[in-house]
Amino acid sequence: MPAATYGSVPFSEQIEFFKRKLNIPTRGWTDIYGRHHDYAFMVAGANRDALLGDFRTAVEKAIADGGTLEQFRTDFDDIVARHGWDYNGGRNWRTRVIYETNLFSSYSAGRYEQLQQFEYWRYRHSDAVETPRPQHQAWDGMVLRRDDPWWTTHFPINAWGCQCYVEGLTEDDLTDEGITVDQAPEVNMVTHVIGKRSPNGPRTVQVPEGIDPGFEHAPGRSRLQSQIPPEKPTPPIAGSTGGRGLPNARPSDALQTPRALPDAMRLPKDGGEDFYARNFLEPFGATLTEPAIFKDVLGERLVIGADLFRTKRNGALKADKNGRGQYMRVLAAGVIDPDEIWVRMEYHEALKKTVVRRRYIARFTLPGEQVPVLAVYELGPDGWTGVTVFKSEADINDMRVGVRLYQRK
Repeated sequence: MPAATYGSVPFSEQIEFFKRKLNIPTRGWTDIYGRHHDYAFMVAGANRDALLGDFRTAVEKAIADGGTLEQFRTDFDDIVARHGWDYNGGRNWRTRVIYETNLFSSYSAGRYEQLQQFEYWRYRHSDAVETPRPQHQAWDGMVLRRDDPWWTTHFPINAWGCQCYVEGLTEDDLTDEGITVDQAPEVNMVTHVIGKRSPNGPRTVQVPEGIDPGFEHAPGRSRLQSQIPPEKPTPPIAGSTGGRGLPNARPSDALQTPRALPDAMRLPKDGGEDFYARNFLEPFGATLTEPAIFKDVLGERLVIGADLFRTKRNGALKADKNGRGQYMRVLAAGVIDPDEIWVRMEYHEALKKTVVRRRYIARFTLPGEQVPVLAVYELGPDGWTGVTVFKSEADINDMRVGVRLYQRK
């Protein structure tokens, strides 16, 4: 990986991450701290909308076009002259901080999203750094599971000017290279006083040793978690065609013959909320602590994580809602390998607009059950809902409404 020239190889996840940031005027660099940078674009001391907007355009151009530091400095000089901005620090130092921090952090956020498909991650220290940090060098080559808590605070970038990065590994990679999964090093917290010259005054923070204040988070992690939809209180409904003007329709053919599942897909009773949630998440590569990005059979990306089952009131897991826990593996199988995928449109009264819902439908037989089990998982702008029920053929067809995007062959 060309660590010294991050901007020369932009990719879609990196560009999309940066584009979705909001411009936030600030007086000092501590105004926006840590994971909040996932959502905010700021330049310390740029407290006017027009000034910040111009910096935003220059940084976005550098990311999207692979612009160099020298090219960014030319844009910086033009912006400063145009707005008469009086900034702290030398020109070369200030431009390097703005350029490298935004490019490296957006690159890392994009990589964080891409790496969700790998079960193991390997920390890499870049030889391009002029003054290497001993802790970062010590972490070079360390392999940990993707869901190891160490990554939540140590996923690069980890300091000003840091160019460390992470590689994804599979089980086959571990076997082929003879790699053993490591034990995460002990995390020693260090107290720092930051913002001593900030207009808002100093503040005290604690960060892991080897991490600069403000970098003790995985870029993009909070953004990824925020994409996990909440659960709606009502199950998927057997909808009508939605009224005139909406392209919803019903099929003329029948749903495919149900597929047989082994009895192991039916989980034990009284397994507990954590147990049922884990069994839904595991086939997607997600855990109770780390979400995963899943691509369905059509390439649509879904963010799957434990927050699917957390209540808004107290964050408790409700994976066994309405006794569905036993069939969590069946519901997951219906999303991973559905019989059909539908999109349907309906008018949402609260949102005052027409919304599109994506519905995954699959039917399976289980040993000892006379009626096949129907798995339906529906996703919309206001959340998700899912059911596993034993239904008749007529009831099943009521779920097949909208525009069919996919039919299993």
